[in-house]
Amino acid sequence: MSKAFTKESESGDDDDEPIVPPLPGGKNYITPLGYRALRDELLQLIDEERPKIVDIVHWAASNGDRSENGDYLYGKKRLREIDRRIRFLTKRLEIAEVVDPSVHLGSDQIFFGATVSYREDGDVERTITIMGIDEADSTASQVSWIAPVARALLRARIGDEVAFPTPGGTRHLEVIDVRYPAPQGALEQER
Repeated sequence: MSKAFTKESESGDDDDEPIVPPLPGGKNYITPLGYRALRDELLQLIDEERPKIVDIVHWAASNGDRSENGDYLYGKKRLREIDRRIRFLTKRLEIAEVVDPSVHLGSDQIFFGATVSYREDGDVERTITIMGIDEADSTASQVSWIAPVARALLRARIGDEVAFPTPGGTRHLEVIDVRYPAPQGALEQER
């Protein structure tokens, strides 16, 4: 029988826990800003979005036949998505280890949270920020601290050249600059 004509179970595949690879060493390093963003997303889902969808599902269920009720079916699916995200965020925040990169302000050595400028094989310059797994955004030149390039650069200093093994061969990265954010208290005093 074609899959198109089979009835999906009430729970469906949407309730399966997302497959999240284990973290190296079980650590989930995250910056204070990243932790705050995840916590804010969790609270927004719990306090605002989920109750709104529950009201829609309740209203749609009171309309009668649920089998062809788009508001009901979509609402139930959206509730499963929200609940899955809530479980994920809760687990990640429970194991989060907040690391403030501003404690290294002025250091020329690369640690978690550093913004690093480096020259690749002597000609291409790149700048990346080493962030937590859950907050890194590649479109903003942020890489996770477990990314191969970050692992190659960690603990290096300005002027160091590190070997970066890639499938295409070993590349050499020369550290040009290392910057850290200012402490949060200093930013608030400037305003």
